[in-house]
Amino acid sequence: MTYSSTAIVALLVHCIINNDVIRNQHYRNTSPAGKTYRLLVLSVAAFYVSDIFWGILYEAHMIAAVFADSVVYFALMAGTVFLWTRYVVNYLEEWSGLNKALHYIGWFFLAFIAVVLALNFFWPVMFWFDEDGVFHSGKLRYYILITQVIMFVLSAGYVLFISKGMDKSEKRHHRAIGLFGFAIAILLGIQVTNPLLPLYTTGWLLGTCILHTFVLEDMKEDRLLELEEILRREEKQKKELGSARQLAFRDSLTGVKSYNAYVEAEQQINEGIASGDLQEFGVVVFDVNGLKRMNDTHGHEAGDRLLKEACHLICEMFKHSPVFRIGGDEFVVLVEGEDYQNRKSLLAEFERQAEENQCNGSPVVASGLSAFRPGEDNSFRKVFERADARMYDRKRFLKAKEKPSL
Repeated sequence: MTYSSTAIVALLVHCIINNDVIRNQHYRNTSPAGKTYRLLVLSVAAFYVSDIFWGILYEAHMIAAVFADSVVYFALMAGTVFLWTRYVVNYLEEWSGLNKALHYIGWFFLAFIAVVLALNFFWPVMFWFDEDGVFHSGKLRYYILITQVIMFVLSAGYVLFISKGMDKSEKRHHRAIGLFGFAIAILLGIQVTNPLLPLYTTGWLLGTCILHTFVLEDMKEDRLLELEEILRREEKQKKELGSARQLAFRDSLTGVKSYNAYVEAEQQINEGIASGDLQEFGVVVFDVNGLKRMNDTHGHEAGDRLLKEACHLICEMFKHSPVFRIGGDEFVVLVEGEDYQNRKSLLAEFERQAEENQCNGSPVVASGLSAFRPGEDNSFRKVFERADARMYDRKRFLKAKEKPSL
């Protein structure tokens, strides 16, 4: 159990420090480097499990089982080396000559180990067990270990080399990855002299601890800062959109709601009619008399003043309902609440005021009211058209009452 105890401790520490990587969905949907690192962490955990069983089975002299576990052990070892090269390639995010070489070397190494392990069933070129159940390493196993050392040294050296000129944070990450590669390379080099030492296991434990401390924790902090920045930008955009919406939904001249707001309100009313939730509302359509004549004779500034005064009259009379300017001299009030209950008296007072204004030269506004008829009106437009027709009747009436100009 001495051999297995190292792997057991390594597995426990590995799972504890990489719990977030193993369980967090973010690492499954993140960058290629993040996905590859998660696969690397999982393959290292599987390698530790194989190493644990190897020690137990070897001490129990279960030769057939330990032989099968040895095949799995070397396959997982090759898988971790392959995923390490993939991680380096994806982390660097460039397709340079050295990165290409590392990419193809990783694939070649994985394929080569698969062929060697298949051949080892017939010719013990990599390992074998004698009649007493003692494990022996073939020369090819040493060559493979040396090849792994070279791969780790080259990849680590390459990462360190390209870290020159980077900012402090990126350089720190690159150095940690380089240290990871050199640590495993050194321990593998020592293991060449004694294949039964659990130095490869120790190397991966040391390496993943280095990456977790100096790369992943920094990346989490960077990610948190990035998310905070995204939230700040979204909040700013919401405020900007809110301001833009206010501008788009507010008439710049009179300050009442604009045509855009009117279109949205019409859509909402139609939805309420269709669902049956809306049972009562009224529409008053207004038209300011004499705007064209005012613009032609006194200029557009005078016409703007006329519109503002007319709008003020409408807003003062219908204080509890939204007012919209839907055209040059056209206004609409969606009568609701208290105004809806008093709509007839309010309209009568407004019409009386219009006739009085006609006599004293104040703004004259024609108006027409219609109320929603449930079961008869299937859209806002029908209510509006009735109110609009009554407004034109009222406009003709006021026109007929005008004093003839001298």
